[in-house]
Amino acid sequence: MGTRPRILTEFSRILHMPTQLPLSTEYTEAPDDELAGRIRATREKLGARVVLLGHHYQRDDVIAFADFTGDSLKLAKIAAEQTDADYIVFCGVHFMAETADILTSDRQKVILPDLKAGCSMADMADIDDLEGIWDELQQHTNAPIVPITYVNSTAAIKAFVGRNDGACCTSSNAKLVLEWALEGVDPDSPSDAGRKVLFLPDQHLGRNTAYAMGWPLERMAVVDPELPNGGLTPEQIRDARVLLWKGHCSVHMLYTPEQVHAIRKLPEQYNVIVHPECQWEVCQLADYVGSTEYIIKTVTEAEPGTHWAIGTEVHLVDRLTKTIADKKVRALSNFQCLCTTMYRIDLRHLCWVLENLVEDNVVNQIVVDEETARWSRVALNRMLELIPTQPVSAR
Repeated sequence: MGTRPRILTEFSRILHMPTQLPLSTEYTEAPDDELAGRIRATREKLGARVVLLGHHYQRDDVIAFADFTGDSLKLAKIAAEQTDADYIVFCGVHFMAETADILTSDRQKVILPDLKAGCSMADMADIDDLEGIWDELQQHTNAPIVPITYVNSTAAIKAFVGRNDGACCTSSNAKLVLEWALEGVDPDSPSDAGRKVLFLPDQHLGRNTAYAMGWPLERMAVVDPELPNGGLTPEQIRDARVLLWKGHCSVHMLYTPEQVHAIRKLPEQYNVIVHPECQWEVCQLADYVGSTEYIIKTVTEAEPGTHWAIGTEVHLVDRLTKTIADKKVRALSNFQCLCTTMYRIDLRHLCWVLENLVEDNVVNQIVVDEETARWSRVALNRMLELIPTQPVSAR
């Protein structure tokens, strides 16, 4: 980013990374069936005091113990509704557990079974980088910049967006939030007239959404946080309406146009449905583009006998192939597109945190400080006020 030495940013990130304690052989050497039995026993002892949340991309043996499944924001909102529970065990990744902590009460404790379960996309937007780039971008434009962050971001990024009059978005409501940010802006007007958007951390969701709204690619520019001025000239900053942070999902980047072309050559007529975190070229070739929940709903409710090739995380795709019997469902790619960080949440770590809770020992608690949580809720509420739902509550 800008002029800040990159090595200092990396060092700061390492210093603030949570540390996962190594598991004892009691867990590492136990067979899966034994661990599953121990988890069931702890669930019975803890009863309603604990709620387990499982993200759609989670492995099946962990999902089997989830009280609720869904995408990240859905699960965080469900967590906020579990007012009687003492413990929220979030089987997902770090930013998801942060959001759950932001939305739940101080009395409740949010737990991530493995602290190494992070998100490479969220990590691509570092708060130090953002603060430096923000100042540099504003020096080269007279237009107000509205920051929009995907919920797949750290609490620090969400808080920055909240403080700077921006909003969060999800893959399902990104269009709604961008329409709010650019309301009244004429696509043909000079980019220094009216507002601009800085969309982070996933450039592909921002690009695919803005393009679908009618904004041409020529009015978009990628901000590289490792370069001065984001790697852009003052003219490029002024000319762009949508500034896209250089971040991406490592899973959805594995889907390519060549894979879509290969599917089209099969004798069966496949519908191609992909997540908007995929590259623009892939989304342009697909028949349907939408969020995880949209993919599940569309494929589940499709006509019997139809064929579907899905471009998203392999655990979800595999689960759909097993549960949907009246349609042919497969992954768009022939190789596994796996979220390796989500995969860190396993029976060993789940059993470890639950057995500690039985002993009233809380491990791997995720805590967001009150100031960060307050401004994060501002960004989340700006999003939620645009859709028919209740704003999230304060602590």
